[in-house]
Amino acid sequence: MKDNRQQPYENDELLIGRNPITEALSAGRSIIKIMIAKGSTTGAAVEIAAKAKKAGIPVQEVERKKLDFMTGGAAHQGVAALCAVKDYASVEDILLLAEKREEAPFIIILDEIEDPHNLGAIIRSAECAGAHGVIIKKRRSAGLTYTAYKASAGALEYLPVARVTNIADTIDELKSRNIWIYGADMNGEDYRKTDFSGGVALVIGNEGKGLSRLVREKCDVIVSLPLKGNINSLNASVAAGILMYKVAETR
Repeated sequence: MKDNRQQPYENDELLIGRNPITEALSAGRSIIKIMIAKGSTTGAAVEIAAKAKKAGIPVQEVERKKLDFMTGGAAHQGVAALCAVKDYASVEDILLLAEKREEAPFIIILDEIEDPHNLGAIIRSAECAGAHGVIIKKRRSAGLTYTAYKASAGALEYLPVARVTNIADTIDELKSRNIWIYGADMNGEDYRKTDFSGGVALVIGNEGKGLSRLVREKCDVIVSLPLKGNINSLNASVAAGILMYKVAETR
């Protein structure tokens, strides 16, 4: 008999149970985050949490009822792992792709974009605009889930996505390679008057908060999109798409 209960996750992106997750950690599988039921103090749960933290994988304590819902009532043993549907690249991979194409680097940096639909849409626009890759943050950000993959409309098969611990440190690394950092935020210069020639890293901030303070301070230029209506902001993926195609004019 078919189970018609709502399943929040699709395509096996959710691993459940201690042994499968332990094996996934040992094999180095790309894991977005691990969720452990509150009050789980068994040796296995503690060991999984320790291995995850050592690997830089976020660990989140959640109510057991949430795990019950997420797993459709399956025997999760108090632990579940949200896995990426595609392996992450490195920042170096992105730079090598630009070098291979004999083009100045064109990179999209996402500062805590939390909606997987926005992430997928941005990846789709980035691939279409000729970007060499997208950089996201490990914590407080959407990862390469099935939802993001679907929203990318297949672009994830062609565009590398790197995941880093610290966006500010990554910006410093890119600056050392003569890449200019352009942050999208309010109260910046009109993007239509901005020179985007040369190496470019375009930073898009969180859907609600925008760029974090430190990341904003690290940007070489802050650019804005003029708004003529009554609404004072654009969806993050829409704003990103407009700016990407402005950058693409210089390629």
